[in-house]
Amino acid sequence: MVSGKANSSSRGRDTGGRKGAKPPLDETALRDLALSYVARFASTGARLEAYLARKLKERGTAIDADGREVRIDVPALVARLIALGYVDDAAYARMRTRDLGARGYGARRVDQALWAAGVDEAIRTETAPGEAASRRAAALMARKRRLGPFGAGAEGDADPLDIRKAREKAVAAMLRAGHDYEHVRFILDAAEPDDVEAWVEEAADEEGCEGSW
Repeated sequence: MVSGKANSSSRGRDTGGRKGAKPPLDETALRDLALSYVARFASTGARLEAYLARKLKERGTAIDADGREVRIDVPALVARLIALGYVDDAAYARMRTRDLGARGYGARRVDQALWAAGVDEAIRTETAPGEAASRRAAALMARKRRLGPFGAGAEGDADPLDIRKAREKAVAAMLRAGHDYEHVRFILDAAEPDDVEAWVEEAADEEGCEGSW
């Protein structure tokens, strides 16, 4: 154990003598930060590793009793937490997929979000939404945005150019949200909201579920 005297004379690289600066990190302190982080936030291994690397850059690495910089294997620390079940990429992917689907985002946006969080391709494929869930999310977005049959009213007296522009805008919005073009086209062409609901339920029946994520 390093004595208080040794610690006071070897503060590490980055405090610079600033009053109130947090001390540099050793492996125990970094592990405590990791545990605190995963207790507060759902995370992937990649996100946790990036967080710990950032903390090391901000605070620096502690100096041992011999005046040498402590060596911390961040990937190994993250791997231990994964093995202990504190971090689970598959559980994170399932949770994130459900959350994005419930907000009306499509499979492509889900995949992009999981890729950005460092989830590998095999898990992204395994947790990707099925046909029924994808249709349900597209219908949800159309309802929220008042698109297609969920819109305000008839187009009989509207300018055809305005109708076309509105449709192009709706298509672009739903594609940006990650929805499949065929799903977008079906919803925007539907005459009634009930047609969309029947379309969603059709896929749910085929999958033997209720279209859940």
